Amino acid sequence: PEYYKWTQWIFLQLYKKGLAYEAETPINWCPSCLTGLANEEVKEGKCERCGAVVTRKTIRQWILKITDYAERLLEDLDLLDWPESVKLMQKNWIGKSCGAEVEFEVADKDGNGSGNYLKVYTTRADTLFGCTYMVMSPEHKMLKELTTPEQKAAVEAYVEEAAKKSDLERTDLNKNKTGVFTGSYGIDPVNGAKVPIWISDYVLTSYGTGAIMAVPAHDERDWDFAKKFNLPIIKVIATREDVVSLGGGNEKKGAELLQAASKNPEEYKKLVDAHPEIFCVANECTSAKDGYSINSEFLTGKSTKDAIQEMIKFLEEKKCGKATVNYKLRDWIFSRQRYWGEPIPLVHCEKCGCVPVPEKDLPVKLPDVKSYQPTGTGESPLAAIESWVNTTCPKCGGKAKRETNTMPQWGGSCWYYLRYLDPKNNSQFCSKDKEEYWMPVDLYVGGAEHAVLHLLYARFWHKVLYDIGAVSTKEPFHRLINQGLITSFAFQRKNKTLVPTDEVEEKDGKYFEKSTGEQVEQIIAKMSKSLKNVVNPDEMIQKYGADSVRMYEMFMGPLTVSKPWNTQGLVGINRFLEKVWNISEKPMDDIDIKGKIEDKALVALRKTFAQTIKKVTEDTSSLSFNTAISQMMIFINEASKFNSLPKEMWKDFVLILSPYAPHLGEELWQKLGGTKTVSYEKWPSFSEEFCKEDSIQIVVMINGKLRDKFEAAPGTDDETLKNLASQTEGYKKFTDGKTIAKVIVVKDKLVNIVAK
Repeated sequence: PEYYKWTQWIFLQLYKKGLAYEAETPINWCPSCLTGLANEEVKEGKCERCGAVVTRKTIRQWILKITDYAERLLEDLDLLDWPESVKLMQKNWIGKSCGAEVEFEVADKDGNGSGNYLKVYTTRADTLFGCTYMVMSPEHKMLKELTTPEQKAAVEAYVEEAAKKSDLERTDLNKNKTGVFTGSYGIDPVNGAKVPIWISDYVLTSYGTGAIMAVPAHDERDWDFAKKFNLPIIKVIATREDVVSLGGGNEKKGAELLQAASKNPEEYKKLVDAHPEIFCVANECTSAKDGYSINSEFLTGKSTKDAIQEMIKFLEEKKCGKATVNYKLRDWIFSRQRYWGEPIPLVHCEKCGCVPVPEKDLPVKLPDVKSYQPTGTGESPLAAIESWVNTTCPKCGGKAKRETNTMPQWGGSCWYYLRYLDPKNNSQFCSKDKEEYWMPVDLYVGGAEHAVLHLLYARFWHKVLYDIGAVSTKEPFHRLINQGLITSFAFQRKNKTLVPTDEVEEKDGKYFEKSTGEQVEQIIAKMSKSLKNVVNPDEMIQKYGADSVRMYEMFMGPLTVSKPWNTQGLVGINRFLEKVWNISEKPMDDIDIKGKIEDKALVALRKTFAQTIKKVTEDTSSLSFNTAISQMMIFINEASKFNSLPKEMWKDFVLILSPYAPHLGEELWQKLGGTKTVSYEKWPSFSEEFCKEDSIQIVVMINGKLRDKFEAAPGTDDETLKNLASQTEGYKKFTDGKTIAKVIVVKDKLVNIVAK
């Protein structure tokens, strides 16, 4: 309650800003969880949580107006250091498109305008001359008034059937188009043509206006629908290839020919008759991208880009349409019909309507109950607990009922990072000083599966908090890293199905399914209980220690890449840490490693150690843990050859090892006399001077081929390098009897000789 008090407080700020509203709306419904789901919680038509097939249900919901922030959520992605793939997922989910809203007047029974208008949204206003029918979603608010008595029974039956399908079943999975004619017609505003108005479940009420103008010649879904119901098809776009063909290989000439012919009906008819393959409908739907308008009166001959703008201008002048920006992003279905969730801090009063709970009365706590199973009726289990539901109105003091829907899990997770900054503050969700000091979050490590759920929701809430002055940054998470999965080995049959690992045996390095004897292929796959390939970390920790498991996970490969678990690799890390411990048992000398050292072997070790601090520092900062560990191994291999080590050097090594192997780090620090935790110690520094190589390898190239190598001091001048190169055996052998035409020196890398 101490935490969700502030989740409820944030909800009230949303409510006060008009960003939370109540509506009866068709939503995604999970028949197993018995609750509503946000669009983002439906994956491939199934409930993200339980996997049940999602249906549609119309119930009372609380909804957040995330769409008010669509443009800012899109624009501010440019401020973030996030993987481009995640940015693209959010951009696609927000789905900004620029188009036009067009009004089709509904025809009366005599075919004249009725004064009622059906609006559609289209990104291709230039194809209006190709519109041959319209389609409404089964949930469209005008459906009842547009359905004629003759079609009423068929329409109602269709609406009932469509309500049983999820959005995915209606769109991506909907290969067989279905629909019913409403009995009404719309009037095309550009040519006055009467077009029939249908309903079909492939049109969703949640996108655009919930109605479309169908141009079957240039849209696959419309094409399939028109073919099934024998509706007209008019081609209104010629491809660029078509126009190039018209112009005898010249696109510009072809476009000019089209424009000239469009002004003379006879000339245009001749052109159509001469090129039916361009102007008449083909046997399949043709692309409408980057072409030229045809069969479109004043647009004919114009490029797609120009035609779109010209048509929008025409619509605005005629006051039957306007340029519009649309988003695929829908408002966030926020309430859930279950017990476990933060109560929504509102009460319903017959006199005052919906009233917020005063902030001083937060948190609104959940009641103690014996059963909290969802009811499945569309009401929360809380609705049946009268002692909790019945309350008084904060405004008038009269009888009122509490809101019984609860918040989703995303409510609390939208802002937890802010509470971390000030977890015990009872008067604010986070103090201004602490928020300004710590925010934004510098680095967020999380899976890509959060891209359009937690990460999008958190950005939305944060922007609302920014707008009310509660936070000082526009964005919550500056940098995002998606970590890879730790996978495991699995076995696959020839038909690509997988076999559990305990049903496979190995013979002579090959793998066979025990029950059938069929040879199977070892592959890398996600860990799964059903495949029996899950590695239990508890067992690994018990056998090899927590530090070994932790360090092996970092050593497996780059953080962002998925990689298979291999216990032999863990054994290798365990041996490395044992080697570290063994070195700690050696005598430690009080030697100034930053001063002059006579022992050449120790000078070489100092160089390796300085390079190790440098690399571990840089690689830890860039999250390249695997290469940092590799460098530590190089140092330990060198250090193990010594009978004793400088204490100062070993102390600094323990400091850089401790974040990777914290338990061992603490033990080693105590052995060195440390009295406090090593994690509070200062990170060691290094001298670039000690990192420098005493000599570097220079390559000798003759006519582009490697012929020799030699050692030289770093920074050796060009003339000296040329001279040293000329003394190598490779130089002498491959330039003998030839004239040196040119010598090119790449400092500290190579000498390239051109010999003829």
